[in-house]
Amino acid sequence: MTTKRNALLVAGLLAGFISAGSVWAHGNVVPQAVETPGLTPIKDAGVPVDADGWAAANPYRNSPQHDKAVEIGSSAYNQNCAACHGLEAKSGGIAPDLRMLDVGDAGDEWFVERVRHGAVRDGRVYMPKMADYLSQEALWAVRTYLDSVHVEE
Repeated sequence: MTTKRNALLVAGLLAGFISAGSVWAHGNVVPQAVETPGLTPIKDAGVPVDADGWAAANPYRNSPQHDKAVEIGSSAYNQNCAACHGLEAKSGGIAPDLRMLDVGDAGDEWFVERVRHGAVRDGRVYMPKMADYLSQEALWAVRTYLDSVHVEE
């Protein structure tokens, strides 16, 4: 009986450590720099911007630079977002599945809000303010990539 109880105790502790490791795995991930050659800087793109210089809508969505933005955005996503949101934007359930993000202006508004302000609940950072680390061009390239892998719910 003691052996069975010890085995259950060890299994329970092991499961606890594995779960804790998954929760802490996000840790202090250092964002990777993203180069955006071939993409027009937002300030030169001739798109409406807010008081802080942020484009209100994706400047690469219907642009000749769309394919380049998807290419850059895919790489930037894999370097900076996939650890939490999953490879190819397919979430494993912890962070939102970004393939389901609305396309168009409604999705752009949510995207800008999230990348600029992050997500903090009860004092815990669930998503860092990515705009503190990546250029607006890089972030709009990520958004363009996400549009390219969009699926309906």
